[in-house]
Amino acid sequence: MIDAPALPVLNNKRTLRIAVGAMFFMAGLSFSSWASRIATVQQTMGLSDAALGAVLFSLPVGLMASLPFSGWVITKIGSRRLLISALLVYACALVTLGLAQNTFQLIICLVCFGFSSNAVNIAVNTQAVAAEEIYQRPILASFHGLWSLAGFVGGGFGTLMIAFKIAPVYHFLFMLLVIITGLAISARYLKDDKVASAGPAFVMPDKSLIKLGIIAFCSMICEGAMFDWSVIYFKKIVLAPAEWVGIGFTAFMCTMFIGRFVADGFAHRYGLKRTLQVSGALTATGLTIAVIFPNFYTAIFGFLLVGAGVSSVVPMVYSAAGKSKTMLPGVALAAVSTIGFLGFFVGPPVIGFIAGVATLRASFVLIALMGLSVVLVSTKAKLDS
Repeated sequence: MIDAPALPVLNNKRTLRIAVGAMFFMAGLSFSSWASRIATVQQTMGLSDAALGAVLFSLPVGLMASLPFSGWVITKIGSRRLLISALLVYACALVTLGLAQNTFQLIICLVCFGFSSNAVNIAVNTQAVAAEEIYQRPILASFHGLWSLAGFVGGGFGTLMIAFKIAPVYHFLFMLLVIITGLAISARYLKDDKVASAGPAFVMPDKSLIKLGIIAFCSMICEGAMFDWSVIYFKKIVLAPAEWVGIGFTAFMCTMFIGRFVADGFAHRYGLKRTLQVSGALTATGLTIAVIFPNFYTAIFGFLLVGAGVSSVVPMVYSAAGKSKTMLPGVALAAVSTIGFLGFFVGPPVIGFIAGVATLRASFVLIALMGLSVVLVSTKAKLDS
């Protein structure tokens, strides 16, 4: 485990922000590297859309298994040590996905990938909430913007690897080296938040946290669908030329990246509830356009709206959860982020099942309804305006 001594005093809050941002970026690289090669793995193993959907259910299994572990460990060793360890395991699990030779091996590796992904997500967002408290202003969305930037970079690099016919295992090994290097440089600057008496590792979340989790769940179903199925949608439904099948994913990532860097200012001016309402409306509108008008340019426009819509939901929800008055920040984030990430991982396989029974286009109608659900739940929830 890479574990350099923490700084005794964090005088330079900018250094902390850069270190936490680097962790978000590396986590995004790991996931987007896998997402960019899903179609390759599907083709190599000869999986149908429905079969791929079944295999992808392994991710939420690992995620749910991680919940009690991450909630307990973060109270014992702090988010810094958990983040360093989990991110390293996450990158190693990525490599195993490239080594899998059959469906059974792929399922086992995806369980490990989902397990470590949730641990990283909880720990890195706990660090982000701590940095936000030091800054005394909203900055969490900008961290998620770096995750999105990594998604764009990782997706682009994956496209390059596909063009040069580089096997996923070599692609993933390169990413492992990048992440190990990043950890070696950045780990020492994270905040050491281990406390002598951390309290219970698990407390039943109150209604406000559950509602935040539901909002994140609905939005992350949409986000996960874009990661895993946008390329396939442009290939099979939009019928885009082979060299342009990734344009929808690129459009989505661009607006999600930009949206996360403007979300903090928007939320500061208009409030959390209005931000979530606008986000859900953009998501539902974009997906509806892509479903009703599945041609090249309208689908791109629709995916642009979806990226803008999902961009602010998760960081706003996590920021609110980290300020919980009933639970420790790490434990509150463990509860809310697990509910949210369950949507991120459950959505893609559900889409695969619906596509197998009906059509992929029909499955995207369900995702549009999830965007609408964000509007409805955030409207009814008691959120700070």
